[in-house]
Formats: sequence, C-alpha cells, structure tokens
Amino acid sequence: MSPGLSDTPALSRRGLLKFSLGASAFLATAGLGASLTGCSSSIPANGFAILRSGDLLFLRALIPVMLKGAVAAENMPEATEATLKNLDNGLDHLSPEMLKLTRQLFDVLGMAVTRGPLTGVWGSWENASAEQMRHFLHRWENSSLSLLRMGHSSLQQMVMMAWYSRRESWAHCGYPGPPAV
Repeated sequence: MSPGLSDTPALSRRGLLKFSLGASAFLATAGLGASLTGCSSSIPANGFAILRSGDLLFLRALIPVMLKGAVAAENMPEATEATLKNLDNGLDHLSPEMLKLTRQLFDVLGMAVTRGPLTGVWGSWENASAEQMRHFLHRWENSSLSLLRMGHSSLQQMVMMAWYSRRESWAHCGYPGPPAV
C-alpha cells in the first residue's frame, strides 16, 4: 500500500531551499527565454515610452484591483490610465538593470506557459476577473517562494507610487499637498 499525503513527512528546510532555487532558476530562464526568442516585444505601446502592449493588458487588469477603495468606480478608467502614464514615466527613468528586471517580471506574467501555473490566471489578462486578480495577488504575497513575494512587492510599489504621486489621489489619504513656496 502506498503512503497517503498525511503519511509522508513534511517538506524539509533543505527540500524547500532546493525547490525555491529550482523555481527561481525556472522563472529567470523563462523570462530570459521570452526576451531572447522575441516572445516579448521590446517595442513600447503607442503613446508609451517603456510599457508594451502585453504589459498594458496585465496592468489594466491589475490597477483597478489595487486602487479599489481609493478611487470611485466611475473614476476608475481615468485613474487607471493616469496611473499607467505615471508608471511608464517612472520606468523610463529607471537604471538599465532595474528596467531589465522589471521587463523580465512582465515577461513572466505575460507568457501563457508561466502565467497559469504562477498566477492561477489561465486565460488572457484582459479576461481576468477582479476576483482572479485578488487571488493572484494574495497567492504571490503569501507564497513560500521569496521570488514571488518580491514580485508582489515590486508590483505593489510600482502601482502605488504611480498612483499616489498624482494630485487627485492626495485627498483620499488626507495629504494636503506640498507646501506653497
């Protein structure tokens, strides 16, 4: 009789480290592979300096979920587009190495072969529901893999910095704005 799941020992610390290293290598290889094979276009989308069409599909699904509660529903489309413009401007001022890492993150999220297993969103980002996006964010935030937790943190910081640097976001958080000089 084969042992059941409850009969097998828990994953050891060494096993977890090996798994994390393997997953990190897989993600890095997938991102690099996408970049080298041309799966990820390096051509910015129309009207953007850095963000590509595939990045925009993902971010347009992500931003409304992250800004829920900070933006009224009727203002969400404008807030999303304004956040995208600010994010693009911020990415345009990153160091080449940081931009490369950010593009690798977007490449991994954009490739169907990695998107499904890593995020739980098996279809296109444009068809992802808000609930699927929340589940994806929760999954990465609480992952046992530090690489996914870092990805979550990066996404959250990029979006929040892009939104809260906009004047229209300040009233929601009680910030009166910079002092007049």
